[in-house]
This record gives sequence, structure tokens and C-alpha cells, in this order.
Amino acid sequence: MTFDATPVLAAVAGGTGHDIPAFLLTLAAILVGAKLFGELAERIGQPAVLGELVAGVLLGSSALGVIPAAGPTAEVITILAELGVLILLFEIGLETDLREMRRVGSSAVAVAGVGVVLPFLAGYLYWSNVPHGMGDPTTLSTAAVFIGAALTATSVGITARVLSDLSSLGSTEGRIIIGAAVLDDVLGLVILTVVSGIAAGGSVSPYGVARILAVAVGFLVVAIAIGGWVAPRLFTVVARMKDSYATPIIALALSFGLAALADLAGSALIMGAFAAGIIFARTEQANAIEHRVRPVGALLTPIFFVSVGSSLDVNLLNPMRPGGASLLLVALGLTALAILGKVAAGYAAPWARFRRLAVGVGMVPRGEVGLIFADVGRRSGLLTDDVFSVVLLMVMGTTFVAPPLLKLLFRGEPSGATPEPAR
Repeated sequence: MTFDATPVLAAVAGGTGHDIPAFLLTLAAILVGAKLFGELAERIGQPAVLGELVAGVLLGSSALGVIPAAGPTAEVITILAELGVLILLFEIGLETDLREMRRVGSSAVAVAGVGVVLPFLAGYLYWSNVPHGMGDPTTLSTAAVFIGAALTATSVGITARVLSDLSSLGSTEGRIIIGAAVLDDVLGLVILTVVSGIAAGGSVSPYGVARILAVAVGFLVVAIAIGGWVAPRLFTVVARMKDSYATPIIALALSFGLAALADLAGSALIMGAFAAGIIFARTEQANAIEHRVRPVGALLTPIFFVSVGSSLDVNLLNPMRPGGASLLLVALGLTALAILGKVAAGYAAPWARFRRLAVGVGMVPRGEVGLIFADVGRRSGLLTDDVFSVVLLMVMGTTFVAPPLLKLLFRGEPSGATPEPAR
């Protein structure tokens, strides 16, 4: 006797508005496109993630229209993409050695600090003082705050994927980049909360800012401290289960739970997943968890990168449309500032020895974090469609330029030496 799932799927589709066959075809196109373009990118000497981003652009609603911009299918793809980035951050945490991270701690803090302050000031001053004729003049100053905030973001997911492809996550530069990118996300969370309060017409007190920062940092510290004590004892019991997949499944379940707790605590989902990876990296089952989780990540993580690429409207790249040339020029200037601000951050720790340009370039991609900033500004009404388009082009420009540059800078053997005081 066999079970026919078609009536069940049809009922679900009819009851929820989801077109299951259309969703499956979209998912198939995403996976095949990611693998084909990822393979093509690697064959021409570039990281696979670059090909996955290109696949997203081609499959997006503004090009081939395979990935819808809205609707039930788009919502499910977004959820799968979120799962993909959570698993990616979980895997990064599994590969993170806290002792090695402590050795580059001061450098990561310096890089993160400069990587937030410089781009924010550059974006704010650029939008406030350069004539561009975009947006509502009455909200110019507040919009400039959003522009500056969007420039502070760093996509730890995209950079970490590139470094992983290059086997450079364990290098000195890789550890500094990951540490600084995580700190950037914590600081970015604070900035996003502040500017969202401003957009809502409220006032933000120094106490409120301090509380947000304390929650974001405190969650990581407390989660790692408590989890580091509980996890080894828990997984000693789990490892005795007869199901060989019990350990990785429970590890993933706990990482999703910790991600949800991070969000409820006022931090970010990816912070919880990253913390879970660090916790489980200290267990005897770490290698088994990593080995079993990797295929899941190989399935879901490319969906995230394709999804990021699909958010680009290719029509924005047409200089012949009305106002198109001006918009591209403004976006180009903002992108240049976004790149220079992060590259300068690589030179923020003069007491340490590492490849500074490589660290700076590793901080360049804004990715999904920059998109979140832009979307908040658009939904608040402070960023008009043309201003949002400029920010989106900046996000995509920084996201596309980083992978090939990192590939070039990390060519050859990755650096594994720890930073030393400069002589």
C-alpha cells in the first residue's frame, strides 16, 4: 500500500493560497542555477558564491521572472533563505576557535569600530551635502542617517562563505574579519534600532542605546557561557542514542531555538546561530555534527545567496531610462564611499601584523544586512523609491565586488600566523 500525497498537497495549496507545483519548480530552478553558475564561477577562478549571486540576478523578477518578488512562493523562498544563512552562521561558529579569536580580539574590535564610524559619517555627509535631487527635502537629514546606517553593515554570511571556499577561515585575516563582522552586526543592530526610533518620531536616549548594546553583547556572552557548560554534558547523553543522526539533528534544533531566543532578547537571529556553533564546537561530537550538517547547508545556503541576487532590479542599470544616468552616478559615488570606508578599517590596528587590505576588503560586502537597513527606511517612508534604489545598488555593488577581490588577495597559502606587535 502506497501513500499518495497529491490530495494533501492540493488541499494545502488550496487552503493557504500556495501553488505547490510552482514553488517546487522555482526551488528547482534556484538550486540548479546556483550549482551551474557556481561551477562556472569556480572554473574561471572565482568563488562559487559570485556565481550564485549572478544566478539570482538572472532568475529575479526583473530579469527572467522565475523568482517572484512577492506572494506566497516568495515568502517560502525567503524562509528557506533565512534557514540557509542560519545554518551558514552555525557552521562558521563550529569552525571558530574562541582561543584563536581572543588572540585577534583587539584587532577585530578596532576594525569593527572604524568600519562603523567611517562609513556612517561618509554616508551621512555625502547624502546631506552632495546635490542629488532625490527624496523628500523635508526629511533629508533623517534619510541621510539611514544612508549612513546602511553603509555600516557587513554581511558576515557572504564574506565567511568566500573565506570558507578559499580555506582561509582559520587564517589570521579570516579570524579578524569574522570577529569584526560579528561586532559590526551587534553595532548595526544598535544603529538600526536608533534610526528606526527616529523614523517613528520617537526620541532615543543614551540609556536606551546602552541597553540595546548591553542586550546584544550580553546575549552572546551568557549564551556561550551557559551553553559551554551544558552542551558537553547534554551531548554525552545524546551520543548514546541509536540513531546516528540524533546528534546533528538535536544540535540544529538547539541552534534554531537559540536563534529564536536571540531575536526575542532583542538581538539578531544570526547571533543565536553563531553562538550555537561556538558552543557545540567545544563538544566531543563537534566533528560529527559538522560532517552531518554540511549537506544540509549545501542545500539551503545557496538559496540565500540566490535570493540576495534576485533582489536587484536590472532595470536600474539602464542609463537610457529617464533619470537613470543620474541615479547610477549617485549610486556609484555611494558605492565608492562604502568600499573605501571598509577598506580603511583594515588599517585600524597598527599594533598587529596581518594583511590589512585583505581584512578591509573582507568587510566590504553589505549583503542581507544592508538590505535590511534599506527595507526599514523604505517601509518607514523616509526612503523614496529612487533613494531606495540607490541604496540597493550600493548593497549589490559591494556584494559583487568583494568575492573576486578576496579570491585575488587570498591567492596562495592562507596566512595562519597570529598578529604580533608591530616593530
